[in-house]
Amino acid sequence: MPQTSSATDQTASTPAALARPTALSLEERLTLITTEMAARLDEAAVAYEVNTAHILIEPVDLADVVTGFLDTVPVVTGTDPLPDLYPTPVAALLQRAHHQLLTGGWCSGALVDEEGARCMLGAIRIQARGDSGLEADAAAVLLDAIRREFGEHVDSVPSFNDAHGSARAPIRMVDQAAHLAHARGL
Repeated sequence: MPQTSSATDQTASTPAALARPTALSLEERLTLITTEMAARLDEAAVAYEVNTAHILIEPVDLADVVTGFLDTVPVVTGTDPLPDLYPTPVAALLQRAHHQLLTGGWCSGALVDEEGARCMLGAIRIQARGDSGLEADAAAVLLDAIRREFGEHVDSVPSFNDAHGSARAPIRMVDQAAHLAHARGL
């Protein structure tokens, strides 16, 4: 007797019937969505980079922001001089010069302006109290600290000081020079 196939047997043997959709588990759906979102985020990151490539932005240094705040808010100090935080003479001098700039003000174009504000070298000179050797050592460390951050093209401490329109970078560099002098044992 010849075999006859039913309609259900024919549909079961076709490729469309073999590829029946099955329900995905929760883990499989999450993996699929995570993969899709990662691809979308990568695409968005590339689009952002392309769309903002023409914008020139100078990186912001947090130390400049904090020192910039000090430009607008007066520093209130007591009448007692700041104690030396560093045991070495050059580092202590630079620390006192930094404090001098914070409390007495910063200027450019002169060692001391008419209000009594001082440039970087003027603050070092007044805090050196006549010791020209100590003053020269502090100025050399300060120039080295400036060149480390701003490049070898900086000619001198006064030229660096006068190139700035605000006290942020000069005051920050005197503080960094104090740290450098301390690290060198000067």
